[in-house]
Amino acid sequence: MIRIAAVLAVGYVLGAKAGRRRYEQIAGTYRAITESPKTKAVIDAGRRKVADRVSPDPTMVTVTPIDAKTSVFQPETGSGKR
Repeated sequence: MIRIAAVLAVGYVLGAKAGRRRYEQIAGTYRAITESPKTKAVIDAGRRKVADRVSPDPTMVTVTPIDAKTSVFQPETGSGKR
């Protein structure tokens, strides 16, 4: 418990020394990075890759296109994972 209080105290002192201007600079940089369309695209692509890897559902592949709007799908043969 004393260690936690000491860490919090040190963090508070260092944060207070840095001041509001430094906080705003760090927060502004964080917002600029996280709100960037390129960053969002990279994060979304990474999330999709992870979801594909951990998904219990097999990957679906197109077997037969019936017409321009309708296709038949079935699970991919093999392990189902890429």
